[in-house]
Parts: sequence; structure tokens; C-alpha cells
Amino acid sequence: MATSTKSLTFSLGGQLEINRLGYGAMQLTGKGVFGEVADRENAKKVLQAAVAGGVNFIDTAEAYGPKLNESLIADALYPYKDDLVIATKGGFNRPGPDRWTPNGDPAFIRENIEGSLKRLKVDTIDLWQLHRFDPNVPVEETLAPVVEAVNAGKIRYVGLSEVDIKQIEQAEKVLPIVSVQNLYNLGNRQWEEIVDYTAERGLAFIPWFPLASGPEALADKISRIAAKHNATTAQIALAWLLKRADNILLIPGTSSIKHLEENLAAADIELTDEEFEQLSK
Repeated sequence: MATSTKSLTFSLGGQLEINRLGYGAMQLTGKGVFGEVADRENAKKVLQAAVAGGVNFIDTAEAYGPKLNESLIADALYPYKDDLVIATKGGFNRPGPDRWTPNGDPAFIRENIEGSLKRLKVDTIDLWQLHRFDPNVPVEETLAPVVEAVNAGKIRYVGLSEVDIKQIEQAEKVLPIVSVQNLYNLGNRQWEEIVDYTAERGLAFIPWFPLASGPEALADKISRIAAKHNATTAQIALAWLLKRADNILLIPGTSSIKHLEENLAAADIELTDEEFEQLSK
């Protein structure tokens, strides 16, 4: 399996220099990613600590809350630091906690984009991502308002989520794609070919659920390697992803400043090639 040279930054779209250890804001919502976060003041402090700790890539979505997560980020961080890149997503209905229904209707997508601009208090969304392809709407129709927004300067770059190669190629016939956000971690490698495909083509790969460390079979190996590095299991899971490919941008989420600091410290862990291979088997 290919491993990367350890660069801790990635150039999104060839222009936005991003620290590869970012922050995913999804956990700063109510139960089931629905409703307001329980402790709003703490949530604001976590976001502020992330940026103070060197994070310049934050991932959110219209559907987180819904709508409440983007407003929280603006409340905590606006006016934004010059180099802060905020990525958001659209294309999901949220009928209730833990319920997600793809909606690729162009009017809904347009409404998502306009709403995100207002809630984030920005004129341009740095990275807008389509949550899912809607099986009931041709992707060309879904992406039509996204093309309009790009042409109007309201969106800078566009990404996709939970897609295969064929879907990436389909979307690229409509507009340029700079990133893919799929489920991927030490224990779940179902999108292995997408990691390699995006790496070869210079697209960012943003694994969601990056902290999962896999099945019990891996537990002993991870524990031994973690002990050698005086690290936690979660830190080793993140360090493995950083070494897996240099186009991987990490967005671990947490509502705890202590865990945030632990996650960011994973950037300092240098796994040997041998340790990487042991974990990759």
C-alpha cells in the first residue's frame, strides 16, 4: 500500500494552503445531529481553541442542526482569520434526529447555498460539497445552481461526498471537482480505490469518521504501537491516515478541548513504515 511523504499541508484546488489536521464541527449539535448543541458557550470555545491551535480547515453542513451549526461557527469565529477555510455541504433533508434524506432538487440546492452564505456571513463559500447524489434527480440538474453560484463568485471550489469513480467523472462533466469526502478510517477501507484515485489526480480526500480504529483484531497492534509513541489509540488512527496519502485532510470532531488538543497532537506522531504496514494488513 502506498504511503505518503509526511507533508502537513495540502493545497486545495492548487491555491488554498490547508493544514491537513482540520476540524469537523458535526458534533457541535444536539443529539442525532439535530437541534442546538447542549452547551453553546463550550462549543464556541472548542471552535476558538481549534483555530488557536493551528486549524485552518473547518467542515460543516447546512444539514447539521439543521442550519444551527453554520450559525454557531459564525458566532464563534467571525470575523474569520484570513487563512481560515470553511467547507460546508448541501443536499440533505432532515426530518428528525439521525434521519437523512438526499434532496437534489435544484431549488433546494439553491436555497441551501444562499442560506449557508447568510449563516456563515461570507460572500464566497470556500468549498461547497454535495452531500449525496439523489437517485431521483439527474446530477446535472442538481449541480446546475452550483455552477451558477460558482460563476457568480458565491462558491470558490466544489466537492462531493460518498461517491465512486463513476460519479466523480459524471460530476466533472458539469464542473471542476477538488475534493471527495467518503467514509474511511483504519478499520473501514471500503473506499481504498478512491483514496488512490484522488491522490493520483491531486484532489483532496476528506475521510469522515476518521477516529474509528477498527475491529478487535487490530486492537493489540494499535495498543502496542500507541505505547511506543506514548500516544492514544485515536492519535495512532489519525497518524495512520496522515501517512496513508498526502492528499488526505483530516476533520476529527469533538466537543472537548482536551480531545481536540490530543487530536491535533497526532500531527507530531511519525509512524515507521513497518508500523504503517502492520496496521494496514
